[in-house]
Amino acid sequence: MDKILLGHGSGGKLMHRLIAETIAPAFGISELGDSAVLDGAELAGGRIAFTTDSYVVSPIFFPGGDIGDLAVNGTVNDLSMVGGIPLWLTAGLIVEEGFPAESLARVLASMKAAAQKAGVRIVAGDTKVVDRGKGDGIFINTAGVGVIPQEILLGARQVRAGDRILISGQIGNHGVAVMAERNGLTFEPPLMSDCAPLNGIVAELLAAVPGSVRIMRDPTRGGLATTLKEIALETGFCFSLAEDSIPVPDAVRGACDLLGLDPLYVANEGIFIALIAEAAAEQALGVLRGHPLGRHAAIIGEVKAPDERSRGMVLLRTVIGGTRIVDMLAGEQLPRIC
Repeated sequence: MDKILLGHGSGGKLMHRLIAETIAPAFGISELGDSAVLDGAELAGGRIAFTTDSYVVSPIFFPGGDIGDLAVNGTVNDLSMVGGIPLWLTAGLIVEEGFPAESLARVLASMKAAAQKAGVRIVAGDTKVVDRGKGDGIFINTAGVGVIPQEILLGARQVRAGDRILISGQIGNHGVAVMAERNGLTFEPPLMSDCAPLNGIVAELLAAVPGSVRIMRDPTRGGLATTLKEIALETGFCFSLAEDSIPVPDAVRGACDLLGLDPLYVANEGIFIALIAEAAAEQALGVLRGHPLGRHAAIIGEVKAPDERSRGMVLLRTVIGGTRIVDMLAGEQLPRIC
């Protein structure tokens, strides 16, 4: 690798390689999840969950949200994916000279409203202003702290053959909504981002099926396909998916067909993947569907004991009866979406 490319931020193969081969070794990080779990440190009776993220979406305002609530919800969701109860956030603002004060006020109002909805507090921050033309309007960096109850234990080591793969909602809404707004495209019905805080629905799931949730991830950059491939590589198992069980809205499917995109690789901001013990899968599905954010939840596949050839693979049974190998996103499908 001679230079950093835009694709290194896509969430796909290039980004995975950059993190695994360059960034993580530089800091001695061995486990890569949505949040760090700080074992040995206790907060309010549990382990500490800690995360950080940066948001560079373009356009800043899009159907269903903006960079402000995206930053808060994304951070809340990363904490939730390790079983954390989100408590506190920080917000760092990098603002370009000439950015409209009215737009800044609108972004801050969105952040405040999103934090209140998620039940978290923004307790610290930082502001920098950069030269005109060097900031794309506004970038937001966040950090988040939460507490993981002692009885919650999630991670790749918990996954077993026979576990079911659940998704909490429809895929592709966020990425296609941002892309449509960026390019001045309109669809009927209108496409809206699914940006939302997931801590509430996750808490209900963990309480309903204690000890049965193995691992969770939110499929943001790189979409469903890339996220599942990452988990498969972490666990060493083979994932078998059924294409006709994956909930894709008709509008998203139509837009992707028109634009030459694959919905499996389009970003999401208000859904999550959960691997759950087979015996608890149907109950878990019922819990998800009973929540406003989980009406379209589905069981989309299962975890298989692999042979030497299928270890770490994701296989998709297509609607026409064949089998397709699902890999990470190669290159950059949709820049600046989160």
